[in-house]
Amino acid sequence: MRDAPRCTSTARMIADADTSAVAGRLDWAPAKSLWITGMVGAALLLGPVFVTPGAVALFAVTTIVTLCAGHSVGMHRLLVHRSFSAKPWVEYLLVYLGTLVGMAGPVGMIRLHDMRDWAQRQAACHNLHANRLPMLHDALLQMHAELILTHPPRFLLEPQVGTDRVFRWLEATWMLQQLPWAVLFYAVGGWPWMIWGIPVRIAVSLTGHWLVVHLTHRDGPQGWVVDGESVQGHDLPAAAWLTFGEAWHATHHAWPDSARLGAEPGQADAGWRVLRVLERLGLVWDLKQPCNLEPRAGVRRVTAEGPPARAA
Repeated sequence: MRDAPRCTSTARMIADADTSAVAGRLDWAPAKSLWITGMVGAALLLGPVFVTPGAVALFAVTTIVTLCAGHSVGMHRLLVHRSFSAKPWVEYLLVYLGTLVGMAGPVGMIRLHDMRDWAQRQAACHNLHANRLPMLHDALLQMHAELILTHPPRFLLEPQVGTDRVFRWLEATWMLQQLPWAVLFYAVGGWPWMIWGIPVRIAVSLTGHWLVVHLTHRDGPQGWVVDGESVQGHDLPAAAWLTFGEAWHATHHAWPDSARLGAEPGQADAGWRVLRVLERLGLVWDLKQPCNLEPRAGVRRVTAEGPPARAA
């Protein structure tokens, strides 16, 4: 059983005196732009034509599995934040499911997350990383452009991830990972299954992810704030179930290494429930919570005293 690397988003971005989260330019990102345009275009044009009850059911099941177990649990809580430990094959499976979301490979996902996280923790942050632009303008740039900072921080990826053969393979082939499933879906359910299982699912997942990120960095209730940071996290209670716990973003900004995102009483967190089941099966362990973590510097409670209690 291998030891999980403990590098976090705070440690991966190395800044110096000239590093700036503000100065930079926006360039068109052709690969990302064409990928998203293709998926969204196929979903809008072909989804209504090939809709069937079975195809919609396939879309619902595959979206839930890839977003909850893959993106939220595998990519975000495990690979990015190392908020729990897992058996190697379980880690590979969860990260593979996260790759199927169609956003990026494992290394690309870490880089995207950590750059934004680092920028938001600075005293000043570029509008793209802060989601300050009007909604449609922000959507256009987030999905079709990339920010090239003039003096970016240095990205230091832990060797346990960067040299891992499985992660390197997933990084090199993350778009191609859809092909075997497209063939399988077509063989079983024809064009309806293929269209709703691949482009519709990816288009909804990517658009939904952008929307949640946009809203949770702009306004909403907060249990915590982090003094000195240019961007604060906000909660989006109405989307708690739809986001599998990712909507509790104020808590996440305060306790980023917590495996439990909905850590307050009554906060729904489907990802945490999945982790508790896996823990009972002996597949994951060392699940971190705010009660056994040190908060980020500057964290201040705004609704009650003390960190949330440990879950049963």
